[in-house]
Order: sequence, then structure tokens, then C-alpha cells
Amino acid sequence: MKDLKEVKAYRAGNICPDDLPWVPYFGEAKFKLLKANPITGQTITLLSVPAKMQLPAHYHPGQVIVYTVQGSWRYIEDPWISQPGDMVFEPAGSKHTPLAVGDDDVITFNVVEGTLDYIGENDEIIARDNWESFLKKYYDHCAAEGIEPIDVTKF
Repeated sequence: MKDLKEVKAYRAGNICPDDLPWVPYFGEAKFKLLKANPITGQTITLLSVPAKMQLPAHYHPGQVIVYTVQGSWRYIEDPWISQPGDMVFEPAGSKHTPLAVGDDDVITFNVVEGTLDYIGENDEIIARDNWESFLKKYYDHCAAEGIEPIDVTKF
């Protein structure tokens, strides 16, 4: 067993979501990119979805963890409704269509391993998001709005 003095120790980091802009996503939905990991492909985001809005169907090759901060939502394929304080675990290989339910806007905290593959009517992949595309959307939005971006790829 290695002595801790021989192991490279990394420093923890802190990001305040208030310091990050909401970036347009789909329609009126928007996200805040808290972390984009170029090594593992993981993204950590806050997602804001207006009440009663449905997002596109998508497939996850990797696992996803979603914590509901505000509002209520579900997958149209599932009978449950996620309320504030609930955690949803999506195993790798899951496919679903998110829908905000109720009268309140929805905010979720999301940890995504790998890509989000958006699915067309014939189950074909019509678009794909990953850490690089989320980072590009974030940087493009910051440039367009005159916002100094925070490097969310390192801590």
C-alpha cells in the first residue's frame, strides 16, 4: 500500500452557480454548465424547464443521476413523478422523454456520464450532446452576451 505522501493529491474546487449564466437549450429550456470533464466525458449541469414543457426523447449510453430541485417532472414512459428532493437514477442504456408536470418551472441537478443521444421518430439518433458540445454552447453564449466565462473543465 502506498503512503499518502507518494500519491498525487488533487485539490477540491468550488463553483457558485450564481456566477454562471443560463444557456439556451431547447425552446425555453436552459442549462448552467457546472462541470465538463474532458477526461471522463462527464457533465454536471443545472437544467431549467418551463412548466408543462416536454423535452426531446433521448438515449443515454452512460448512467445519469438527476436530483429534482424545484417543480415536478416525469418520463412519459414511466408512471412515477419526481418531486423536489427526489433523485432519479438512469442506468446506462436508458431511453426516455422528459415532461415537466404541474404549474411550477422545473430545475434539476444532473450528472451525465457520456453523451445524450436525441432520438427521432424512427429511433434514429438525430443529434448528440456531450461535454464538448455543452462547453461550446456555454462559451458561444458567453461570447454573444459579453460574459467572461469560468473554466468549468478544471478544479
